Amino acid sequence: MISWIKGEIIDLWQTNQKFFILISCRGIGYEIQILESYFLKLNEDNLSHKDITLWIKHIKKEDSDFLFGFSSKDQKNFFNEILSIRGIGSQIGMGLLNKFSISEVINAINTQNKKLISSVPGIGQKMTERLILELKSKFKNHLQFQEEKTQDEFLINNTEINIMLSDLELTLQSLNYPKNEIKNILPIIIEESNILTKKNKNISFENLLKLAMNYLDKNNSNMVR
Repeated sequence: MISWIKGEIIDLWQTNQKFFILISCRGIGYEIQILESYFLKLNEDNLSHKDITLWIKHIKKEDSDFLFGFSSKDQKNFFNEILSIRGIGSQIGMGLLNKFSISEVINAINTQNKKLISSVPGIGQKMTERLILELKSKFKNHLQFQEEKTQDEFLINNTEINIMLSDLELTLQSLNYPKNEIKNILPIIIEESNILTKKNKNISFENLLKLAMNYLDKNNSNMVR
């Protein structure tokens, strides 16, 4: 059972609404389905032949094996929780995480936002109700844990942004940015988040990730000079 992999990016491609990466690890090529946001980021940055780390969900069937890759352990665990719901398969789980961040799904579950959940292709009304019913208590505990963790660490009085910042740190680490540099730019991201919050601006995980990577890449460029 494959649960984690670190290797060189050989190729990226899209098939319909599925996004794939080919990773070479010790002479073996692993075809892995990844989330759209991560695919677009890797493709945009032209990271071909660079090493990355992915957390893997390995699903074995009678005639084939499927690998699903995530930039953080939290994403993988979240995906596993979604798959634990009767009637929800891997593509429904990937579709949900392609469209929404973990924090957005958790908030939708806890606020019983059926409209948001059912907006994902393949998730009808009955499946939405079952998903919310079966996972609400579990995700509520997850949300409380993240809030306690991030309030001490980031000091932002916004649970959703705290969760995004926690996910952001894990994602940057998976992209092989040095931990000390990540810690150094987090206060800047927090300040930017506070400014946007006060202006009632919408904040998305993708925007925070792009902002953080811009700062990190700029710092690295200045160091080279």
